[in-house]
Parts: sequence; structure tokens; C-alpha cells
Amino acid sequence: MKDSESRSTKNRRPRDPAPATFAAKAELPASTLLLFDIDGTLVLTGGAGGRAMSMAFAEVFGVRDAFRGITMAGRTDTWIVGDAASAHGIPPDSPDLAHFREVYLQHLVSELQQPGNGRKGTMPGVRELLDTLAARDDVYLALLTGNYESGARLKLEYYDLWHYFACGAFGDDAPQRNGLVSRAVTRVAASGGPVFANRDAVVIGDTPLDVECASYCGARSLAVATGSHSVDQLREAGADAVLQDLGDTQEVLRVIADFGSRMAG
Repeated sequence: MKDSESRSTKNRRPRDPAPATFAAKAELPASTLLLFDIDGTLVLTGGAGGRAMSMAFAEVFGVRDAFRGITMAGRTDTWIVGDAASAHGIPPDSPDLAHFREVYLQHLVSELQQPGNGRKGTMPGVRELLDTLAARDDVYLALLTGNYESGARLKLEYYDLWHYFACGAFGDDAPQRNGLVSRAVTRVAASGGPVFANRDAVVIGDTPLDVECASYCGARSLAVATGSHSVDQLREAGADAVLQDLGDTQEVLRVIADFGSRMAG
């Protein structure tokens, strides 16, 4: 992920933050990599991604409602599209699959502008939390998402959140989510950021698959019940910590600091 502007090893800070942005002073562990999921964690798009995928599949392959019965939550776009292709008899090496991504992104641009179905908007507390974290030198913000990188950018630019993140790991990088923590760690170092180990990362997401990918790589997980899974379901999935949402910045900082204390102990 590259912006037109050069970046330092610190997080890019948003312009003109509100005074309240810097109120949180909880001590965070040094060298913590915070990996944020997008859908259901940072934002909800009112189903724009699902609609755009269905439209693109119908346009490219002539199959309507192709994703009916296919699980999307927490999966990478590559995984989701692969399941749909298999279900409809499309070979995995079909050149049309590469074309699908281009068509999907075209539809996503327009669908993000629609009112959508269900919840749409930035999740509670997200902007204040990111403002607070971006002002600190002891954490590094990156993305860990199943979205194609271009799709992730479209969604976050729509909500003016893209600029908080220097880089990340995306659905282009691995067919399944469990490979993304290591990819994110590598991408951060390659982008001029700090050198992290997997154990330095905290995955912040809203599904059991976010929890699983953290555990798989030896990272820690902070799960939030702002998507389609409840607090109890996320606890049962083995999350290291679970919050209803990210609305209490001080509590989020406390949880992250607690992770650091346990690692140090």
C-alpha cells in the first residue's frame, strides 16, 4: 500500500484533530502492532460489498444471486469468490476470475453511494480511537482484512479512514485469513515501519475467523461485537479480550496495555 506522500516510521496523523483526541494517556506497551479488520469492525457499508460481488458475478459469468448460501463474514474476498466459482462450475484457473475483480470494484464504487440495507456507517468510537492511536509513538496502525486491497481503500476512503493506516495485509495476499498476520508483519517492515514479530500484533476484528487468525500466528485478539457475532460467541471462539464495541477509548487502551503487561510477565 503506497500513498503519494512519503511516510515516516510513525503513524500518519490526521489533520486538525479535536482537542479531546489527546485525552487518553493510558500507558501502552512499546512496539505494538495493531491490525484492524474493516467490515463490521471499523465500518459497515449497508451491504455494498455483497451487492457489488453479486452484480459482478452476474455480469462476468451470467449467474444471478451467485453468493446465496456462501458465508462471507471474516473470509477473504479470494476465498469467497473461489467458493462461488466452485459452486457454479467455474474452474479455478478461469481468466474471467481476474476480470471479475475489476468489474466488482467498478460496482463497489457505485454501491457505496447507495443507502444500502441494514446498518451503514462508521462503528461507534472508531474515529476518536484512531485519532488517539495515531498521535502515539508506541503503537503502529495497519490493516488486516479479507478485502481486496483496492476494495479496502474504496471503503475506507468513503468514510475518510484510509489515511490512518500506513499499510496492511489484504485478501489479495492469502486465500485464507490465517496467513495474513505474517503478511502484515512483513508488509510493515517493507514499508519502512518497525520490525515486529507476530507476537507483537493485536488483531482487532469482529468474527471468530479474526480470533482464529491471531491465535494461529501467536498474535493476540481483541474482538468486538459490532458485526454479526455476539460477545458470548466471540468469547467462545477464544478471543483474548472482547468488547461490545470500540466506543470507550480508555477501555480499549486498557485492554491493549494489559496484553503488553501479560507478555512482559
